[in-house]
Amino acid sequence: MTEFFNSLFAETDNGILALLFVLGIAAFVMSTISGGGGSLVLVPVLNWLLGVSKTAPVLNLGTFIGRPSRLIIFWKHVHWKVCLYYAPAAIAGAWVGAWLFSNVKIEWLQIIVGLFLISTIWQYKFGKKEQSFRMEMWYFIPLGLGVSILGTIIGALGPVLNPFYLNMGLDKEDLIATKTANSFLMGLSQIGSYTFFGLLHKELWVYGIALGLGATVGNIIGKKFLSSMKSSTFRKLVVILMAISGFLLIYSQIEKHF
Repeated sequence: MTEFFNSLFAETDNGILALLFVLGIAAFVMSTISGGGGSLVLVPVLNWLLGVSKTAPVLNLGTFIGRPSRLIIFWKHVHWKVCLYYAPAAIAGAWVGAWLFSNVKIEWLQIIVGLFLISTIWQYKFGKKEQSFRMEMWYFIPLGLGVSILGTIIGALGPVLNPFYLNMGLDKEDLIATKTANSFLMGLSQIGSYTFFGLLHKELWVYGIALGLGATVGNIIGKKFLSSMKSSTFRKLVVILMAISGFLLIYSQIEKHF
């Protein structure tokens, strides 16, 4: 066992481990006070730091490790009925997404997702509008499948769900808690599917754990900020981060091809 861990850490860079820990703290403080999106902001950073092929597995492992602490912190705010509709389809979508990630390159999807995220600026009138369209509970079934597939391929897709949670009337702690419960259940399937298809191996586990430990610390710090924040401020931050995430997704694809 000792030899296994020695060989595992021998293949990792301590500087990268420390940086991933710090990035996990920063991203999850941001994610907690703005309804998610901190992980998506990390996509271009991890593309540069680790390489595109390693970003999605490391990012999803790191965020998965950070979710239990957030789930415990916000447990009483979870809307379990939403989870009942969303989670089963999301679990199935994670396996489809992992298969696509290992067999098919569909990078143009990032541009479509990016444009959708940027459009939320106008949908919510820069955070002044509470709802932009009528939301029904059953919508979470196709959402669970689609977002899980895309999130498993891209590495992070949390902000895409924010308009649907907001339009369901979930705000602040309720949004964070319900989204975390759904993401945790989806994450179990994602990590299992990544491992099954050979996408998580050796040093990627160590990098993911470092990111996840930082995420855990970030959740605790972020909760302190969120409790004193107004709902209107929260919505504005949600919209701002969705737009930033959209720009980053599009930019990463333009930079890659041009």
